[in-house]
Amino acid sequence: MTARRLADIPPTVFSEMSALALRTGALNLGQGFPDVDGPPSVIAAAVEALHAGANQYAPGIGVPALRQAVARHQQRHYGLEVDPDREVVVTTGCTEAIAAALLGLVDPGDEVVVLEPYYDSYVAMLTMCGAVRRPVTLRAPDFRPDLDELRAAITPRTRLVLLNTPHNPTGTVLTREELQVVADLAIEHDVVVVTDEVYEHLVFDDARSAEGHVPIATLPGMWERTLTLSSAGKSYSFTGWKVGWATGPAPLVQAVLAAKQWLTFTSGSPLQPAVAHALDHEPDWPRALAKDLQTRRDLLCDGLAAAGLTPRVPEGTYFATTDVSHLGWADGRELCLALPERAGVVAIPTQGFYDDAEAGRQLVRWAFCKEPDLIREGVRRLAAADLSR
Repeated sequence: MTARRLADIPPTVFSEMSALALRTGALNLGQGFPDVDGPPSVIAAAVEALHAGANQYAPGIGVPALRQAVARHQQRHYGLEVDPDREVVVTTGCTEAIAAALLGLVDPGDEVVVLEPYYDSYVAMLTMCGAVRRPVTLRAPDFRPDLDELRAAITPRTRLVLLNTPHNPTGTVLTREELQVVADLAIEHDVVVVTDEVYEHLVFDDARSAEGHVPIATLPGMWERTLTLSSAGKSYSFTGWKVGWATGPAPLVQAVLAAKQWLTFTSGSPLQPAVAHALDHEPDWPRALAKDLQTRRDLLCDGLAAAGLTPRVPEGTYFATTDVSHLGWADGRELCLALPERAGVVAIPTQGFYDDAEAGRQLVRWAFCKEPDLIREGVRRLAAADLSR
């Protein structure tokens, strides 16, 4: 009895593979959640808020303290002057921000240009909106956007461009030059850009030398047409708190709020002041996390290479991607379903994140936001296993 709008949207692969890990007792190198919580002071701030009575509805747009902290964050890191009363809205994680942005800005039949592979909620929400996807494929092994394909994807029916940088699942961080092409196209064709930047602080030193993460909203002429989405989940290792935000010009933020009020109406009241504390009083924590994650990335990538699964070394995020075509499986999904029995490990097949099925058919994503001992044991198991078909 599922509604037709959901009939063609498969269940999220993350739930499927995490359930497989639980059922088999395999090590979960698939879903991107860390094994260790974020700063103790932030947890203490949440407890304090609970005891102080922050247990009823928060304002739908978000508590003032968090909106002000988000505005300070944008100014401190990127030089963006944001009005906390008109240009910030708090959301239930970035997933709701994506949903509300698309529901608030896209009409049925509108075309949306989007980088693939996609975070899977993009496909679900674009389908629910009745949008037409116009994918630009990041192809292995380099996972860089083809700028001619990007130019060709823009048509008179294009409503918006949906970006994700740093990019999940490939780990690509778009360069200023690549973003400038997007900006030029958006300005030329009067297109809105929605940019998912949840991994904004998780960029590694070998990518920072090439400037690291650049918000497209900072490019000339782009603030007025860009809606920027982020959250505390990844930068502060509180993925279960689901506290995110959208920033941008007031009309775009109002479109998010117009949809959000009919989704969750409001988001976790005691967690919002705690996230404000994180942004204001733990500003260096994400950089330390990124440094630690770079060490774990190298541990995973070296171990995968030793196991015959050489990955593309990512520039950011939690994830590395391997092409497994040499192992003889029909596709990455077939391998991932066999991995718990073969090696006692779970990973994520990425083919479901592509419209171009062939481009993703043999790709598998691995997560390194795990404790080093778990990563070591995971790659040891993979190296000891027969992974060929």
